[in-house]
Amino acid sequence: MPARRIHTVAEIAAADQAAIAAGTPGSELMERAGAAVVEAIAERFSVRPVAVLCGPGNNGGDGYVVARLLKARGWPVEVRALSSPQTPDAQAAAALWDGGLIALDAPLQARLFVDAMFGAGLSRPMNGEAAVIAARLAGKPETVVAIDVPSGLPGDTGAPLGPVVRAGLTVTFHAKKPAHVLLPGRSLCGEVIVADIGLVEAGGDMMENGPEYWLPSFPWPNALSHKHSRGRLVVISGEAWSTGAARLSARAGLRLGAGVVTLLSPTEALSVNATHLEAIMLKGFDTEAELEQLAADVDAAVIGPAAGVTENTLVNVLALARTGAALVLDADAITVFRDDPEELFSVLDVDDVLTPHAGEFERLFPGLLKEAPDRITAARRAARRADAIILLKGGDTVIAAPDGRVCVNAHGSPWLATAGSGDVLTGFIGSLIAQGMESFEAACAAAWIHSEAADLHGPGLISEDLPALAANVLRRLYEGRDL
Repeated sequence: MPARRIHTVAEIAAADQAAIAAGTPGSELMERAGAAVVEAIAERFSVRPVAVLCGPGNNGGDGYVVARLLKARGWPVEVRALSSPQTPDAQAAAALWDGGLIALDAPLQARLFVDAMFGAGLSRPMNGEAAVIAARLAGKPETVVAIDVPSGLPGDTGAPLGPVVRAGLTVTFHAKKPAHVLLPGRSLCGEVIVADIGLVEAGGDMMENGPEYWLPSFPWPNALSHKHSRGRLVVISGEAWSTGAARLSARAGLRLGAGVVTLLSPTEALSVNATHLEAIMLKGFDTEAELEQLAADVDAAVIGPAAGVTENTLVNVLALARTGAALVLDADAITVFRDDPEELFSVLDVDDVLTPHAGEFERLFPGLLKEAPDRITAARRAARRADAIILLKGGDTVIAAPDGRVCVNAHGSPWLATAGSGDVLTGFIGSLIAQGMESFEAACAAAWIHSEAADLHGPGLISEDLPALAANVLRRLYEGRDL
């Protein structure tokens, strides 16, 4: 299965125009789009009264095709138009509809509603009758099928500008848009189906996260593997009273396959760490010079979980940067540079990974989230500024590389809203990098496995559960690696 690309509104429009220029009429593309919506409806719903709500553009034209094809199948269909069609293809589709029109403000008595009022290119808030319809349907999204995106949802941001339709099913074409994967847009779309209408793939640098993207390069062991060939990962512990988070990262790194995982601990914390460790090795240090020496030959290093927002953490990050190991920085290792982010950026490499949540992101990149139109743009700009991989955590985690690649983890699990889950994620990332996986793909794989493991457990999840749950995810991935 090919990787799932995400395209902007402009990229999809260009693909449409390319298909038309190559000889496929716009009316034919509209016919294919409408047919795809009808198939999706017929697969999920029994025959029932349908109201198709048509806007003036090509999204409305798709709606007229849907109405005609559903009627031809024997479904009772009514069409309600915001206004007369304004584009040639929509006018042609409307001319083929022979069922008449019903006033938009008439009582809604249908049992299924097809939202074809506005598509992903809408750049202004909905108002008037369209806004009234959105409010009337708000309480029953399970009865709403949206074409392309729910009306009122800008395709490139996923952030409504005003009133918006809430759908239980959205049928889009060729590829998802940012609105289908970013919150809150994703929550307004319901189930999203991507229909093939014959457009040619034109590439792009945005992906929806999934195994099909990174599984071909996943670092499975083979008959010649041994623990040292499977990667050497170190995790830096906090002080004696703050050691648990680093142990969570270390255990996660071991579970995801790193051959040798070592917890590097301040000497005063050695005894408390030793009582909790088995397969994870333990070494002590008191100065950044000692830390640099201990990490001199490792493949990846994790620092930040409960490290403390202190001068020691800052100099420890700088010491690790001098080793050449790939760094995974989280939590305190990010916050400690809030007064001088450039000091951090000056020592980072393109294979280093920063894993901030929104608050930590703001400390390193003040104002960037507010200035950017969406989280994809913000993460991409941050990755270029830092010259490192940025994993911007959230329900719609965005992973961005300095070269412009972006991957959105659209299946974030709500069960991850528990203390320590981010510490486990850093361990997952560090482990995959230590095993030789390219850092961007390692961050994508770790984020997906993290969410999948949480969903396996569901209610009652605590962070300590995640490493063992990840083993079940790994087994499924291994069994399906050649599919």
